[in-house]
Amino acid sequence: MQKSAMWNGKPRSSSPSGMCRPLELLGAAVLVAITYSCTRFVLESPKQACECGGNFRRDGYGGDRRLVEIFGQELRWPESGYGAQLNLRVYVYDVDEIEGLRELVSGRDHSIASSTCMKGQWGTQVKIHKLLMKSRYRTLSKSQADFFFVPAYVKCVRIFGGLNESEVKEHFLKILKQMPYFHRSGGRDHIFVFPSGAGAHLVKDWPIFLNRSIFLTPEGDRTDKKGFSSFSTWKDIIIPGNVDTKNHIAKVAPLVLSQRKYVANYLGRAQGKKGRLQLIELAKRFPNELDAPELAFQGPAKLELIDYYKRLGNARFCLAPRGESSWTLRFYEAFFVECVPVILSDEVELPYQNVLDYSEFSIKWPSSRINEELLAYLRSIPEYEIERMLGRGRTVRCLFTYAPDSEGCTAMIGILWELQRKVRAFHQFHHSFWLHNSSLINRGLVKFRDWTPPFPVP
Repeated sequence: MQKSAMWNGKPRSSSPSGMCRPLELLGAAVLVAITYSCTRFVLESPKQACECGGNFRRDGYGGDRRLVEIFGQELRWPESGYGAQLNLRVYVYDVDEIEGLRELVSGRDHSIASSTCMKGQWGTQVKIHKLLMKSRYRTLSKSQADFFFVPAYVKCVRIFGGLNESEVKEHFLKILKQMPYFHRSGGRDHIFVFPSGAGAHLVKDWPIFLNRSIFLTPEGDRTDKKGFSSFSTWKDIIIPGNVDTKNHIAKVAPLVLSQRKYVANYLGRAQGKKGRLQLIELAKRFPNELDAPELAFQGPAKLELIDYYKRLGNARFCLAPRGESSWTLRFYEAFFVECVPVILSDEVELPYQNVLDYSEFSIKWPSSRINEELLAYLRSIPEYEIERMLGRGRTVRCLFTYAPDSEGCTAMIGILWELQRKVRAFHQFHHSFWLHNSSLINRGLVKFRDWTPPFPVP
């Protein structure tokens, strides 16, 4: 006699053909469909699309996948070195947590408001701080952090007289002596924003005690006055300049190409810089094609911001020559007034180069050839090609916009991806040691949890 199949220890009769009955097949199919749908929903629930046309995908835990759709195609942060999804954690130091830190954001008498420091091309020092405070990638636990963000508005407090050069260095040394996690890694997992061309040179003797830390900066080649750059490609990250996209520039409607008066423009001060002076002289020879007056920093010759953006958008191409340093805010402004940016700065470094192909939506021309040859080249570009480049510029400019990472396509998402590439599984420094049981100790064999300040400056 053939034995019946058993189910939960009880006999179960088999079908004559040895196959499942129709109702069993239907139930199995429904179960498979439900399981598949739920899995897809959890793993690939779509993220809010960014306004500019890019689209990031979010995993079931709130992390952003490396996929971004731009130009109607999928571009990715490379999985090798970056990972399949964004899942890092950043600890943000409170300005009152460490003695001396508040002075680095508001000056010696705490009179400089963060709103003051948020304005202008150096506002990234404040915006990144504020956005990280609200980020879903922020952690309140130092032991769980991959990185530590140190708020310091050095450029701002220097400009407004809140601290002088010696005081800035003094306060940096003061806070570093109080940071055990900085001492654990020599600062390799600590992040500082230096938003101007001067970079870390704003902090005197930075190569002695900040040389291992991560710098977020728009400047990749500041050699004008210091003889060497503070930017290092292996540890630092290039970030977009700060464009105020919510006020004046948002009020300027782009002109159609046929209504634009000029082929190209350069709107800025000469500052004695060769490339800028060449453009001003070239404009005198070709006044109907190149708009390049020498603007003033103040007085009647100074353009109001709204007028500046309107005039910037009245040309097909916006020229971005080198100034005091290699980067220029005009490159980023061009995307928002919708003119094609033309880089005239040979040493410039641009953000997100592992993802964005800048030849798709900008032009880089040798600074040694700023003459009528440049104008002739720009004049020769067909209108349909200009429209194509402008269209692609519209889709990528969200990555140059400082907005919450929850919005998807933002500068913050790009910066976080670049940071994730630098996550370390292990921290070591010449002041730190370890034992067989993974205990981290100092030279006195004291375990890390018992380290107390003051710590020696690296």
